[in-house]
Amino acid sequence: MALYSPPYSKEEIRSRGLALYEGKIRSLVEAENQDKIVAIDVDSGEFELGEDTMVACDRLLDRLPEAVIWRVRVGHLAVHRFGIGR
Repeated sequence: MALYSPPYSKEEIRSRGLALYEGKIRSLVEAENQDKIVAIDVDSGEFELGEDTMVACDRLLDRLPEAVIWRVRVGHLAVHRFGIGR
């Protein structure tokens, strides 16, 4: 079994994902999807929402098996939280 190697660096995936989220996706999802995860294919701009990263990514991969995915939590700077409280 061959190991997966993304076609872009981590920095490029982040840059593309953030640009897509800020430029087109945020305004579509932010009002009614607080705390949900958005999985974004950084090549096509297609995205899926889910309650957690696995659900969102699985939905996107079902449609686009070759997707290069960047994730963001709606309304937050980071996908995951560490520590106590919000």
